[in-house]
Amino acid sequence: MFLIDDLLMAPFKGVIFIAKKINDVIEKETSDEGAIKERLMTLQLKFEMDEIDEEEYDLREEELLKLLENAREKKLNG
Repeated sequence: MFLIDDLLMAPFKGVIFIAKKINDVIEKETSDEGAIKERLMTLQLKFEMDEIDEEEYDLREEELLKLLENAREKKLNG
């Protein structure tokens, strides 16, 4: 009976495993100060090279600064 249960649950366990890995990557990307700062520098470079307009720059910069602030708070709180 356990073998049948394992076989039936295998696809679900695979999906759960993949979802956890995706969550880990997202968590790392949103909590790693270095990665966020790198994204800010890339954004600034795109703006200076006229690849994006000022409105898009401001919007994305605000999002990244909020992420950076949240990452710092997480780091302090533990």
